[in-house]
Amino acid sequence: MSQKRTNRTVVTIGLLAALFIGALDSTVVTTATTSIAKDLNGLSLLSWIFSIYTLTTCVTTPIFGKLADLYGRKSIFTVGLALFLIGSILCGAAQSMPELIWFRAIQGIGAGALTPVTFTIIGDLYTGEQRGKVQGILASVWSIAGLIGPFVGGYFVDTISWRWIFYMNIPVSIISFILVFGFLHERFSKVSKSIDYLGALTFTICISSLLLALLTGGETYAWDSSIILVLFLLAAVFLLLFLRVETKAKEPMLPLLLFRERRMAIPYVLGFFGFCVVAGVTIYIPLWIQNVMGYSATKSGLMLMPMSIAWPIAANLSGRYMFRFGAKRFMTLGTIFVMGGAIWLYTFDMTSSYLQIIGIVIVIGFGMGFLSTTAIVTIQNAAAGNNRGVATSTNSLMGALGQTVAVAVFGMLFNHVVTVETPVKMADGMHLIFTLILAIAIVNLIVVNLLPSERKGQESQTV
Repeated sequence: MSQKRTNRTVVTIGLLAALFIGALDSTVVTTATTSIAKDLNGLSLLSWIFSIYTLTTCVTTPIFGKLADLYGRKSIFTVGLALFLIGSILCGAAQSMPELIWFRAIQGIGAGALTPVTFTIIGDLYTGEQRGKVQGILASVWSIAGLIGPFVGGYFVDTISWRWIFYMNIPVSIISFILVFGFLHERFSKVSKSIDYLGALTFTICISSLLLALLTGGETYAWDSSIILVLFLLAAVFLLLFLRVETKAKEPMLPLLLFRERRMAIPYVLGFFGFCVVAGVTIYIPLWIQNVMGYSATKSGLMLMPMSIAWPIAANLSGRYMFRFGAKRFMTLGTIFVMGGAIWLYTFDMTSSYLQIIGIVIVIGFGMGFLSTTAIVTIQNAAAGNNRGVATSTNSLMGALGQTVAVAVFGMLFNHVVTVETPVKMADGMHLIFTLILAIAIVNLIVVNLLPSERKGQESQTV
C-alpha cells in the first residue's frame, strides 16, 4: 500500500510538471511577441501565434479525451506530451513567421491532450473526496504560471533569446514523461475499439469554422463579409451533422448523454459563462487602467495579479471542504462572488480608484476559484469511468469556448461604440462590456440553482 501511495505521489508530481509547462506557455509567449515579430519580420501575422494555438487546442481537447477513455490515459498522455515537446523544439528553431505558426499548431495539438488527460488521471488516482484537494492544487498551477510567466519570458527575451521560452519546455517535459510513464500503472482491458472517425471529422470542421470566424471576424475580415458568413454557415451545418452522427455512433466521440445529465451539463454551462466573465475582466480592466486612468502598461499588467492569488486560495478551500458542506453550496458561493464583483465593476466610473479595481479582481478571483474546482470534481464524480476522459475534456473545451466567444462578442460591441479613441469614448465602450459581464453573472447565478442537490454519499464515492 505504501508503494502504491508513493507511485501515486510521483505520478502527481509528473502531471503537475506537464500542466505547468502548458499553463506557462501562453503567458511567456505574450511577453516575447515584440522580439518574435522583429526577428522573424512577421508583425502582420503575429496574432496567429495565439489564434492557431487556441484553434488546435480546442479542436483536439475532446478528441484526446475520448481516446483516453478508449486506449488508456497513459498512452494518450504520452502522445500529447511528445507532440507538445516536438512543437516546442520546432517553435524554438523557427526561421520565419509561417513556420512558427505551423509549429505552434503542433504544440497546440499536444496541449489539447495535456490538460484534460492530466485532470482525468487525477480523477482515476484519487477517490471522490481526495479529488477535491488535489484538483485545488492543480488549479494553483495555473495561477503560479500566470504570476511568474511574464517574468520568466522577460528574462529569456532580455538576456538570451525568445527561442528559449520554447526550449525551456524540453527538460520539464522529459521529467514529466519519466515520472508519469515510469510510475503510472493502469489496468486497461485490451478489447476491440470502435473509433468515431465521422464524429471527429464533423466536430473538427464545425469547431474550426466557428473559431476561425470568431478569431478573424472584426479584425482580418468584417463581420458581415462573405468569408465570415460562410464560416458561420459551415459551423452550423456541421454541428447538425455532428449531432446526427453522435446519436448513431457505437462509441460517440462526444457522448450526448453528458449534456442530458444535469450534474455534468450545469457545470459545463457555469464554466462557459464563468470564463466569459474572466475574458472580459482580463482584457478590459487593463485597457481601462491604461486608457482611462492613464497608468503604465506595467501597472495594468500587475493589476491582474491579485486575481491570480485569490483564485488558487479559493480553489484549495473549496477542494478541501466541498464534501463537508456540499459542492452545490460552493458553486453557488462562487457565482455569488462573481456576481458581486460584476456589480462592483458595473458601478465603476472615471472617478473610481486603483484600489477599487484590486478589490474587484480579488472578488471575481475568489468566485472562479470556488466555482472551477467544485465543477470539475462534480463532473468527474458524475461521469462513468469509461467516459471520465471525455467528460473532463468537455469541461476544458467549454471554458476555452467561453473565452473565445466572449472575446469576439465583447470586441464587436466595443468597436461599435468606440469610434474615436478618447478616454470618455473608451470608457463608454468598456462600460457596455461591464454591463454585459453583469448580465452573464446573473444568468450564471440562475443556472447554478438548476444543479441537483447532492444525495448523501454521492459526492464522496470511490470510483
